[in-house]
Amino acid sequence: MEHAKTVLYVLLAVFGAVFVGAFARASAGAWRWPGPWQLLVGVVTDFFDTWGIGSFAPTTALYRARRTIDDRVLPGTLNVGHTLPTIAQAFIYTVAIQVDPMTLILMIAAAVAGAWIGAGVVASWPKKTIQIGMGIALVVAAALFAWRNLGSGGTVTGTTDLQGVKLALGLVGNFVLGALMTLGIGLYAPCMILVGLLGMNASTAFPIMMGSCAFLMPISSAKFVQKGAYSLRPALALGLGGVPAVLIAALIVKSMNVDAMRWLVVGVVLIAAAMMLRSASKGE
Repeated sequence: MEHAKTVLYVLLAVFGAVFVGAFARASAGAWRWPGPWQLLVGVVTDFFDTWGIGSFAPTTALYRARRTIDDRVLPGTLNVGHTLPTIAQAFIYTVAIQVDPMTLILMIAAAVAGAWIGAGVVASWPKKTIQIGMGIALVVAAALFAWRNLGSGGTVTGTTDLQGVKLALGLVGNFVLGALMTLGIGLYAPCMILVGLLGMNASTAFPIMMGSCAFLMPISSAKFVQKGAYSLRPALALGLGGVPAVLIAALIVKSMNVDAMRWLVVGVVLIAAAMMLRSASKGE
């Protein structure tokens, strides 16, 4: 089955190249270099994203703190901006961590299918609906961060594959997580919990969740770009700052205790959720 992974790497490269081409065409004539704050958000969020914290909820919290972009285009900006850093993560962790290729491919396909459906819906939502949806999403994300920090997310001795009923449950779960990604609920923490509940080794979550996002994000991003439902400069900043941050985190730093950071993220994300829901209630 090693040839299956080779095909996966080739497809990752193709998806990345197609995404870059589409993004370049969409931004032609509108290019503006991102500001220092926008680049810093990309560096910080994708550095810790490489260690499984996730990038969507922290990015949302940081954007809300400085009113960086309009809430209506927030889901699209998250998906478009974090695509290239996530593709870099997928290359690194799919090579480094052993997981059954068939399980990996099927889980990725399920997430992509969910994202394809979800992006078409979210990209057309009005601002208030997105604020309410993302406010709820942030509360869910905070709960998942806390659950993950309390030990959920797999065991050292678990399996590296899924079969039978467990595989079916995994596919349904990842389909739902792929759809929720387009609303701004990051896939990482819930995917770690999903593979843990299904009895998989905790490390297998990394190629599964990063591979899922690396394939679904270019597809969902295409819909957001097509409908103009994203902000160009912040999205560009996330990519430019995020890719080097991923390489530093994975290839140079290599290991880090991120438990304390996860608890900090829980607090920050809950504050951002309250701000988002307050804006929705006031029609801001």
